[in-house]
Amino acid sequence: MNYSIFSLSGKDYRNVAPVFLRIGAGIGFINHGWAKLVRGPEHFASLLEQLHIPFSHFMAWTSTLIELLGGFALLIGLFVSLVTLPLLCTMLVAMFSIHIHYGFSAVKTIGLTPQGPLFGPPGYEINMIYISCLMALMLLGAGRYSIDAFRTKRKMPLS
Repeated sequence: MNYSIFSLSGKDYRNVAPVFLRIGAGIGFINHGWAKLVRGPEHFASLLEQLHIPFSHFMAWTSTLIELLGGFALLIGLFVSLVTLPLLCTMLVAMFSIHIHYGFSAVKTIGLTPQGPLFGPPGYEINMIYISCLMALMLLGAGRYSIDAFRTKRKMPLS
């Protein structure tokens, strides 16, 4: 019998852990993709043009859809090991093309106004957290409470 913190009453709850990674990363990606969509991917394309990213309009739409659809797939646990790959690519590009120039910290207080603190551009800390979540999900899979688990269970022969 396993007597770890993950074993309560003889039950092992470690395969539930990916649910929390999926919820956090999925909601995060959906929000980032939604923000790009609402503002208009052409605004994001302008940023990509300034960074000399080729095919900036195509890449703006592609990353917007990857974040929206990939985030939703993570949230519900659908094709998680596969969906992590394009999401990893978007995080690596964002980290090395934009955020790396601003250092590590995601929260930089650069001043204080009567309305509250002023923040500078975010560093690559958040990218690293997302990359870590995605790598864990790629290796662990979607976990027990996911569409992937349901699909796998249905395909298993009855014995």
